[in-house]
Amino acid sequence: MNKRNFVTAGVGLAGLWTSATSSHAAPSPAGKALGGPVLLTISGAIAKPNRGALDTTIDQMMGKHGIQFDNAHALDAAALARMAAVTIKPTLEYDSKPHTLKGPLLTTVLAAAGVAAGSPVQVLLRAVDGYNVTVSMADVQAWRMIVATHIDGQPMALGGLGPQWAVYDADVLPAFKDKPVKERFGPCPWGLYHIEVKKA
Repeated sequence: MNKRNFVTAGVGLAGLWTSATSSHAAPSPAGKALGGPVLLTISGAIAKPNRGALDTTIDQMMGKHGIQFDNAHALDAAALARMAAVTIKPTLEYDSKPHTLKGPLLTTVLAAAGVAAGSPVQVLLRAVDGYNVTVSMADVQAWRMIVATHIDGQPMALGGLGPQWAVYDADVLPAFKDKPVKERFGPCPWGLYHIEVKKA
C-alpha cells in the first residue's frame, strides 16, 4: 500500500527484535512458556495478560510508536501455530494475482488474550512501519479477518509482508470485491506486531 508512512530508519528492525526477545513474556495462562521471540503483542481491554508493563528501555519500537500499557498478552510463532488456521486466497494488490494466505482468525487470536467474539470493542492494528488502522469487532467478524502467518505455503518474512498480516479475502466480501484491487486492503496492515483493544 502506498498509503503507509514509514517511520525513520532509527527505529528499524533492531527495535522489533529487541522487543521480540524481551524477557517480559511469562508463561501463558495455559501454562506454556513462550519459547521464541514475541511476534505479536495484544494490549488494552484484555482479560488474560501474560506479560507486564511496557518497558521504555527494552520495548523500543513500541515506545517509539507511542504505545503504552500496564500489561499485555504476548504471542510467539509457536503460540500462533497452535491456533486453528484458516486459508484464504485473495487477489493481492502487489501483482494482481491470487495468493494463498494462512493463519488463525483474528477473533481466535484476540480470544487468547481474553477478548470474546462479539465484544463491543475496537481493535487498533499496528504494523512495524507505524501504519495503523482501527477496525470494529463487528467488522473483524463480518470480514473474517485472519492473522496470516504464511503465504503460498511459506512463513511470512520480516522485511516482506510478515511476521504477520491482518487480512481478509477481499475477493468475496461485498464491501471490497468491486473496488479496484489497490483499494481493497486499507484496513489490512502487513508487518502486524501490535494490537490495542479499545472499549467502544
